[in-house]
Amino acid sequence: MKYNIVIKKKVAKSLRKLPVWVQKKMAVLANDLKEKGPEQPTWQNYSKLSQTEYHCHLGTSWVACWKHQNETTIIEVHYVGSREKAPY
Repeated sequence: MKYNIVIKKKVAKSLRKLPVWVQKKMAVLANDLKEKGPEQPTWQNYSKLSQTEYHCHLGTSWVACWKHQNETTIIEVHYVGSREKAPY
């Protein structure tokens, strides 16, 4: 099953300000989310935060957070940035 990845407008804007290597890792993560779904146990420090929320590290100081409602094919990336400012 293929999933639809929605990157919030605010996230897309802030992503352009991050280092290029973080942008590239986010592109790889987005592709993995699209192909394999919201659970990504092979990614560094991946964790399922709740029934609908997930996160993983893109590097030592960078994280990505996303949501997925069960029984849908939409995955919403709602944060990409520093660990210190992450919502959880």
